[in-house]
Amino acid sequence: TKTISKCYVQVTGMTCASCVANIERNLRREDGIHSILVALMAGKAEVRYNPAVIHPSAIAELIRELGFGATVMENCSEGDGILELVVRGMTCASCVHKIESTLMKTNGVLYCSVALATNKAHIKYDPEIIGPRDVIQVIKDLGFTTSLVKKDRSASHLDHKQEIRQWKRSFVVSLVFCIPVMGLMIYMMVMDSQLSDAHAHHNMSNKEMEALHSSMVLEYQLLPGLSVMNFLSFLLCVPVQMFGGWHFYIQAYKALKHRTANMDVLIVLATSIAFVYSFVILLVAMAEKAKVNPVTFFDTPPMLFVFISLGRWLEHVAKGKTSEALARLISLQATEATIVTLGPDNVLLSEEQVDVELVQRGDIVKVIPGGKFPVDGRVIEGHSMVDESLITGEAMPVTKKPGNTVIAGSINQNGSLLISATHVGADTTLSQIVKLVEEAQTSKAPIQQFADKLSGYFVPSIVAVSVVTLFAWIIIGFVDFEIVEKYFLGYNKSISAAEVIIRFAFQASITVLCIACPCSLGLA
Repeated sequence: TKTISKCYVQVTGMTCASCVANIERNLRREDGIHSILVALMAGKAEVRYNPAVIHPSAIAELIRELGFGATVMENCSEGDGILELVVRGMTCASCVHKIESTLMKTNGVLYCSVALATNKAHIKYDPEIIGPRDVIQVIKDLGFTTSLVKKDRSASHLDHKQEIRQWKRSFVVSLVFCIPVMGLMIYMMVMDSQLSDAHAHHNMSNKEMEALHSSMVLEYQLLPGLSVMNFLSFLLCVPVQMFGGWHFYIQAYKALKHRTANMDVLIVLATSIAFVYSFVILLVAMAEKAKVNPVTFFDTPPMLFVFISLGRWLEHVAKGKTSEALARLISLQATEATIVTLGPDNVLLSEEQVDVELVQRGDIVKVIPGGKFPVDGRVIEGHSMVDESLITGEAMPVTKKPGNTVIAGSINQNGSLLISATHVGADTTLSQIVKLVEEAQTSKAPIQQFADKLSGYFVPSIVAVSVVTLFAWIIIGFVDFEIVEKYFLGYNKSISAAEVIIRFAFQASITVLCIACPCSLGLA
């Protein structure tokens, strides 16, 4: 007997089914090559050859001569089939041992482990020698009932509905409270500029007097040191901090628990410090019954949260779109297959319905008119038209006759076909497409990885810079008070110099934190 080895070759540059046919046709003619199977989506060729006549490197060279890129894949365990079964009727450890030892003796089973507690069996096998149905039969012969672990075909793990809802809610809450805060802020700015003009000219028109009064309404102190403006801003800021920022706080807490600093940590830091500082400054002003209203930063958190939650919401909407497409793809897969046994001269002897997962390579599958092809295969008998638009986008049905390849998920139209399964389970074209899309979704864009890495260094350095700012201004203040006096607006002599310095230093460092919070980075 001739020994037959198997190797896998990674093939690049294939664009369509005719490339596959081209490689298969040309290589079959070569000496020492027993059979070849090429998977287009996976870009992989499985070659069985006679090692006495030809070597894998020579096979790759042959493919290269046809104009494709080819490299031999080392230690490729892709060939192993994995089977998850639910086994009923086991009562004790000896049942487990009986199943395991019998399966391990079976030719083609590479590994087997049975768990009594969960009634589950995990089996690795070589699909060349044995198939899932044979394994199930072995277990049945031992007197146990067994069934496949049902796979979740709904692609629910790709659902972004909950995240979309959560970020949308977060965005709307922040926006509702952000608009009035922004309004107040802009109004104050305009008023301030008008006031300074008025002071410059000393002769106020009636209109400017009115403007002065209306601006005074916002500056009016409800309690000593607490102006209407600050009180309103505080009220509007609390719900945003609580509800709008809720998810950021959770994420930031998780990140800090693992000793990492991500975008969320910075956002939370900037908003919390701005909020807490403003709140404390208000309390201090009220305690001192200050005449001049302190400068607060209540406008920072709502605006930051609005922009960032909008960004996150849009991101999840985009992800949800690809997931929908994926879910549709997954739903195209057939769930059952009709396997037939052929006698001499292709006479039908028997047929049975089985789960798609149980179809083995080399099985003869019957597909009736209007049925879906459960697996990729080759037509053995019958003529028909097939709608392959799901894979190729080709609206016109394609004629299929013996020898043609068919794609899983495409729809048979008018004739009954018998096909021989070539790619089953995770190797079908459809499964490969689903896998590619899933991988594309889970992997990060290089720029995104870079941004995450940067923000790892960025967060500590920004915090450091703002702390430096704080101490620098405190030192400057105590050395040369006049500089602080020049920049600190609304300094009135009733407050001690030390307090003015500290307040000013805090204001400067918070400003640094808030401005450096890389909103632009996060949004981008």
